[in-house]
Amino acid sequence: MLEYKKGNTFAATAFTSYGAFWLSLVGLLMLPKMGLAEATDAQFLGVYLGLWGIFTLFMFFGTLPANRALQFVFGSLTLLFALLAVGNFTGNHALLVFAGFEGIICGASAIYLAMAEVLNEQYGRTVLPIGEPNERLQVQSVA
Repeated sequence: MLEYKKGNTFAATAFTSYGAFWLSLVGLLMLPKMGLAEATDAQFLGVYLGLWGIFTLFMFFGTLPANRALQFVFGSLTLLFALLAVGNFTGNHALLVFAGFEGIICGASAIYLAMAEVLNEQYGRTVLPIGEPNERLQVQSVA
């Protein structure tokens, strides 16, 4: 919610949405184990993950004016959701294993970006490069 207060709609939307994703995924996976719901079948989970992949693709488009590292995080996250969706929907175990490795790459890139943003801001210079934003896509304010 701090990002919303700072006027960063993209980050506020991302943090809120993916927070909701994790809460709902835990519910889908854990409620049946606690005897509080029916088990989620793989096809439903595939559709669920596919819908999150579509949302993430739209969020990826929002990263195009931003730095390359953020673009990579959202691009790889889109790919991860697609792999998980297809893997669950088809029951392809090898694809799910491959998705797991791709998820490690996505997570590692997100950790790198987070550390780069912290260190670069703290030191007031580029300590860890994140790729310059695309100036042609920058939003110009009209005064």
